[in-house]
Amino acid sequence: MLQKKITLPLTDADIDSLKAGDRVLLSGTVFTARDAAHKRMIEQEKEGIPFPIDVEGQVIYYTGPTPAKPGEVIGSAGPTTSGRMDLYTPRLLEKGLKGMIGKGYRNEEVKAAIKQHRAVYFGAVGGAAALIARSIKSVEVIAYEDLGTEAIRKLTIENFPVFVVNDAHGGDIYQEGVAQFRQEQ
Repeated sequence: MLQKKITLPLTDADIDSLKAGDRVLLSGTVFTARDAAHKRMIEQEKEGIPFPIDVEGQVIYYTGPTPAKPGEVIGSAGPTTSGRMDLYTPRLLEKGLKGMIGKGYRNEEVKAAIKQHRAVYFGAVGGAAALIARSIKSVEVIAYEDLGTEAIRKLTIENFPVFVVNDAHGGDIYQEGVAQFRQEQ
């Protein structure tokens, strides 16, 4: 299977071309945010405080990287279970977020919002955090430094390996994989 190479930010053409199961190498800028940062962003927005990053057209990677060892850009940077962000994701998609990277299933509301707002959910391989970190070329804390590893960071990535879990057309690699397995039994 071919790997698609995409330079971020995601365009509508990129999103339309992606199908559940596609393997992709991403290069460009992504932002990190986990549940604590998501919760704070949504709570602050309710108070009239804008998000600390403009999510329009952007990709958020659900990770809380460990501190970098001497001579390295970042420590281990594996994906966090995405379902922990499901409560907040539809609002971010409404605001223009175009992609998310994590691991695991998304709920039905998030999958509907992905389709409605023409976005994509990528999976990253859990357990390969040190390998994934090699694709990260620079790191900058952008907001919520007090959250430690859960602070929002700006990452510059190169050939970051992901696969499409949920596409903008309603495709879901997890559901499709289970259905295929059952047919083969």
